[in-house]
Amino acid sequence: VQLQASGGGLVQPGGSLRLSCVAPERIFSKSKMGWYRQAPGKQRELVASVTSGGITDYADSVKGRFTISRDNAENTVYLHMNSLEPEDTAVYYCNADGYYYTDDGAPVVFKYWGQGTQVTVSS
Repeated sequence: VQLQASGGGLVQPGGSLRLSCVAPERIFSKSKMGWYRQAPGKQRELVASVTSGGITDYADSVKGRFTISRDNAENTVYLHMNSLEPEDTAVYYCNADGYYYTDDGAPVVFKYWGQGTQVTVSS
């Protein structure tokens, strides 16, 4: 399963970027969608997530600056990033986390990742 992430780049401190991630409809509609990031030498961390019902969650470090949203018609999740700081520099990954039932009723849990997009905040 391919999640297509885009929108990263180089931005000055205080600037803004918008990341996008498109997922196959059969996955997107069943998933909590999230954005994670990994800086050099650090563990991957959750930045924000949004359930299929629109419930959002944010890391404390990005609250008030980042907004996650999803467009169910376009099978796309966005991460709007404002007031960017050098500490936000990282590779950002989108994630689809969910489950479905097979025809015989067996649950199948899945977790898929996008390819990552680099965000660099520097003057």
